Amino acid sequence: MGKVIECNHPLIQHKLAILRDIQTGAKDFRELVTEISMLMGYEVTSDLPLEEREITTPMGPAKVHMISGKKVGLVPILRAGLGMVDGFLSLIPAAKVGHIGLYRDPATFKPVSYYCKMPEDIQSRQIIVLDPMLATGGSAIDSVSELKKMGVTSIKVVNIIAAPEGIEALTEAHPDVDIYVASIDERLNDHKYILPGLGDAGDRLFGTK
Repeated sequence: MGKVIECNHPLIQHKLAILRDIQTGAKDFRELVTEISMLMGYEVTSDLPLEEREITTPMGPAKVHMISGKKVGLVPILRAGLGMVDGFLSLIPAAKVGHIGLYRDPATFKPVSYYCKMPEDIQSRQIIVLDPMLATGGSAIDSVSELKKMGVTSIKVVNIIAAPEGIEALTEAHPDVDIYVASIDERLNDHKYILPGLGDAGDRLFGTK
């Protein structure tokens, strides 16, 4: 059964407060998203399996522990999810990156797919889906569904801010998927934006309107 894990580290919460501020410009916003993603990455990867190996230090042999098992794949949901990739790659530089492109229909609020490109060995990897905002949950649900169709069996979803409605929808659709968030906000408004949220993450990342 999937879990919902809130990443409440003081550094994450401090940076998130600045991230939300309407006065924070695109450059600082991008840097904060990267920093928060990296900090969340410690929690997201805390259950990676280890194996014992022997190496030689300058002082002689030593038994050490190194990551074993499945390799990691990162799948940002375009376009806002791109802002989270560098933070995770700074921790897991060998991870491969796939991309899923979705946009929200302004009339129906439903996600519409326009792009999907994955590494060839996607099925053998622990996949981490990245998207700063989990609002209605539609994009995350569709992304996870596509990954499962490709044979992926190990999936986590990482969001900086989530609405209770999105968490409920994603958990109902994919009860086997763990969800990591830095904040669970109050609710969605009539336009399906998170309150208090931070506005449109993609626009704030890339300076668009």
